Amino acid sequence: MFSKALSAAVNGIDGMIVTVEADVSDGLPMFDLVGYLGSEVREARERVRISLKNSGYHLPPKRITINLSPADIRKEGTAFDLPIAIAILTAFGYIPQENLEHTLFIGELSLNGEINKVNGVLPIVYTAFKQGFTRCIVPVSNIKEGAVVQGIDVYGVSSLQEVIRFLNNDSLLEPYFLDVEELFSNHTEKEDIDFSDVTGQELAKRAIEVAASGMHNILMVGPPGAGKTMLAKRIPTIMPELSFEESLEISKIYSVSGLLNNNQSLILKRPFRSPHHTITTAALTGGGGTPMPGEISLSHFGVLFLDEFPEFNRNTIEILRQPLEENEVTITRLQGTFRYPANFMMVAAMNPCSCGHYPDRSKCNCSPNQVKRYLGKISRPLLDRIDICIETLQVSYKDLKEKKVSETSKNIRERVMKVREVQMQRYRNENFNYNSQLTPKTISKYCKLGKEEQILIEKAFTKMNLSARAYHRILKVARTIADLDSAENINLKHLSEAICYRSLDKKYWEE
Repeated sequence: MFSKALSAAVNGIDGMIVTVEADVSDGLPMFDLVGYLGSEVREARERVRISLKNSGYHLPPKRITINLSPADIRKEGTAFDLPIAIAILTAFGYIPQENLEHTLFIGELSLNGEINKVNGVLPIVYTAFKQGFTRCIVPVSNIKEGAVVQGIDVYGVSSLQEVIRFLNNDSLLEPYFLDVEELFSNHTEKEDIDFSDVTGQELAKRAIEVAASGMHNILMVGPPGAGKTMLAKRIPTIMPELSFEESLEISKIYSVSGLLNNNQSLILKRPFRSPHHTITTAALTGGGGTPMPGEISLSHFGVLFLDEFPEFNRNTIEILRQPLEENEVTITRLQGTFRYPANFMMVAAMNPCSCGHYPDRSKCNCSPNQVKRYLGKISRPLLDRIDICIETLQVSYKDLKEKKVSETSKNIRERVMKVREVQMQRYRNENFNYNSQLTPKTISKYCKLGKEEQILIEKAFTKMNLSARAYHRILKVARTIADLDSAENINLKHLSEAICYRSLDKKYWEE
């Protein structure tokens, strides 16, 4: 007898429907699984067989063949255990085939028949909704993230017997309801850190405000203890709250990575990821034997903080070039191509030399060659992709003692949100939202300069020996500064400030 149950696999951060076909026939007793399977799926044969036995279903000696279609896409993970078991039971007549219509199954089986948590439930349920399914049966541990998707009934189950009784109409299960609007309205982000904690560094705070307003990448250079890390950790506190669409996309990434806990349905706080400088290329950008999102995708719509920037493996950070331009990562493997979003704000911090005190020769003992070698770990092509470079100076004892009252994160965030709204309105007919995403074509449309401004940028281009990419990035930053000033056009003071943010790399890397 033939039967089928529907399930899904994860491809990147999207779901892909998989049909689990089961055929039971006479012949030598066997249990075959086919369909381009990973090792976890092949191992499902024993998990399913023993789980069925311990759930009270003794299968007669038959030839059982399971096919996971489409057969040209590799299937990974343990989420196919439950649909395989359901397809087998349906083929043996324990469940009517018509009761499986418009239903999607995912879940890992324990040997005693319990259903365990799996990764990627949120994108799978979202795909099921888009494909017209009316209900999804998922592990009870995944019920909250699955119920985020509105318009489809999501049932949480804890055992195989519970699923069978439900499909045979022997018991009643209620779909889990999650009020997403209430979830967002009740979310009050209580921060333990605030920009008012930072003493001094007013110029750095201004540059960070500009960077957060336009989602510009920023590099901070300064001696140890100047407050670079302290500033970076407070950047999410001045960024706007996540919208539902942003939260859903980030949550998909975290769901695929297995980083949503049982009590969490959505990521409601902007990510702040700070990987150690020993991180591998695959861990930073994504990949591995079974491709998974990397740190740059986990920081999507948030901040990726790279502390001790030159200490990272050079090959690792050079990989950042393409994601910084394209806002996504494409990973190609034998089993397929995977795309992960990577629209993040990169914040990097570094010392100017190995000891950290250059150019203060009263403290720095590094030779010119040692300084050059240390700074040379950051390539010019990568520097060109950083919009803002600033210097953080050592805080004086007087500043620490007086502890002047600084602006709070709330006050800065209000200005940032205002500029973000201006950009959203301006680019409503474009396929991007921020000034940092302007292309050379759209720069000429939205960053028009007057005669005096053209003379200034021409002088800067020649004197600073700028590349075309650096020139465009100055204009993008100037556009953001003009928005902070509520100015319709870029004028001299906006352009001058943007040029100053490009002068630091010339000071350190070209002198």
